Amino acid sequence: MNQQGTQQQATISRVTTGMRVVDSTGAEIGTVDLVQRGDPTAVTVQAPTADPGSSLDELIEATAVEEPDVPADLAARLLHSGYLKVSTELARTGAVYVLADRIATVSDGQVRLDVPAAELPPEE
Repeated sequence: MNQQGTQQQATISRVTTGMRVVDSTGAEIGTVDLVQRGDPTAVTVQAPTADPGSSLDELIEATAVEEPDVPADLAARLLHSGYLKVSTELARTGAVYVLADRIATVSDGQVRLDVPAAELPPEE
C-alpha cells in the first residue's frame, strides 16, 4: 500500500459510527452509519446467485442488500479505498457514501470532508 493509502487507512480507522459528518462548506450532512476500511485486493462486487430456500430466514438472507449499495464501478472504488456510509436527510434514499480519500480531518467527534455534500454518491 502506498503512503497515501496508508494515511487514508489511518484516518478512516479513527472514525466510529455515530460521529457527525460535515462537508467542505461546514454544513452538517448526517452521522456515520458504517465504517469500512479499504481492501486493496477488492476489484468487483458480485450479486448473490444463491437460490432462496423456502424458509423465511433463507428468503431474508437472499434479499439482503450488500454494501455498498451503488453501481458496480463505484462499489469497487469504495471497497478498494475504504468508505463511510452516512445517514442523512439530504438524499432521497436516506444515505450517502464517502470515499476514504474525501475525509479531510477526524477530530472532536466529527468527520470533516473535503467535498460538498452534493458530490457524495447516494445509496441506491
